[in-house]
Amino acid sequence: MTLETRVTVVRLENQCAWVESTQGNGCAQCHGKGCGSGKLNQLFCSKPRQFQVDNPIAAVVGDDVIVCVAEGAVLRGIGWMYLMPLMLLIVGAIGGNFLANTLASQDVYSAVGALLGLIMGYAITKYVSSHHNRLQNRPYITRIVC
Repeated sequence: MTLETRVTVVRLENQCAWVESTQGNGCAQCHGKGCGSGKLNQLFCSKPRQFQVDNPIAAVVGDDVIVCVAEGAVLRGIGWMYLMPLMLLIVGAIGGNFLANTLASQDVYSAVGALLGLIMGYAITKYVSSHHNRLQNRPYITRIVC
């Protein structure tokens, strides 16, 4: 199963295209009685964002296209970006607490351990995202919308 969204091609680079969303912010419920996340998105994201995607169908600038990404790729990305650093922050804090010599130094050791764990988590995340098989997780254009 894949996740799809409609976008417009705004720029081309080699085999990739830069796209911009043609839909309003948030889901279709935002105009009705939905959660209103689109309003928050408008507050913090005043200009449309552009994203680089693979362009296997050779879409051209101005084409409205459908972009897909594998559903599991989104969850894996969230796990790596948020959960890995958070888990290592907690592990670092606990490890620092155990390494403390005295009761008075436990807070300092825990804080240093948490900071080292967080830095290590981000370093691991950066390494995995740049060296792991990213090509299968990249969004790509599937078809042109008429």
